[in-house]
Amino acid sequence: MSYGKRMAWLKKQEEQEYYDHENVVLFDMDGTLTPPREAFDLSLLTPLRDLSKVATIGIVSGSNYDYILEQMNFLIRKSEIVYNLHLLPCNGTKWYQPPIHNISDFDLVHENNMIDALGVKVYKKLVSILLKLQCVITESDLDIPLTGEFIQYRGPMVNWCPIGRTAGQEDRKKFIKIDKKTNLRVEYMKKLQRSLVLHGYDKHVTCSFGGDTSFDIYPNGWDKTYALQHFPDKTIWFVGDRCEENGNDKTIYDVLQKHDRSYKTESIDQTREIISEIIQNIKMETV
Repeated sequence: MSYGKRMAWLKKQEEQEYYDHENVVLFDMDGTLTPPREAFDLSLLTPLRDLSKVATIGIVSGSNYDYILEQMNFLIRKSEIVYNLHLLPCNGTKWYQPPIHNISDFDLVHENNMIDALGVKVYKKLVSILLKLQCVITESDLDIPLTGEFIQYRGPMVNWCPIGRTAGQEDRKKFIKIDKKTNLRVEYMKKLQRSLVLHGYDKHVTCSFGGDTSFDIYPNGWDKTYALQHFPDKTIWFVGDRCEENGNDKTIYDVLQKHDRSYKTESIDQTREIISEIIQNIKMETV
């Protein structure tokens, strides 16, 4: 075997050790691995590297693929963990398998479409409902910052962001402060759900809070539990921060909590502690 071929073979063996594990640990992104809409916290790199030696890692987010690439750029571009990393945007209704070597990209192997599932008529009416609610917020007396891209179609879901997806960190902080003071999103969640019931669409779609500033709307059953089907016969764990009522982590948290394999985090520091606990639990189970 030539030197070049041997080095390629050794590299392949190094990557291979990350591929197939009995355990899969799924993480929410915003508020769990990253501050909301910010970059991956590098303090988690070593814990995730240790975790990748005993489990497959997945990121299941309400965000789309581009947002995950943007926020997790360091982990994806500069760490060997990438060979053991599954990306599951839009609650796992899109599934990207890990690259197989350092010059390949993630491989999209599964994707679903909201318009195909609901039909054009229902989708258009849903967008109409969201636009009307956005107009009510815009014309209210609340001093809410407004930017652009209030409604974003992601394929498997629609994201409605009252301040706009293009809002910067200062606008986001201002909105979050207003939201906590007035319960704005709670009130508009009620309005949205009432509108869906009025039109009979509550039988077809589910609404949840998306992060700190938005709402996710998707076909029933397309919450984060959707991601579980991609890992049959595996032992799955979950870590997320939005595990309360209407939070987009609640459904998968509740399902796996029955087996004591889900964790709610409130900070990056706590996520780091949870990772260490999961590693110890996996090692104890495999003894």
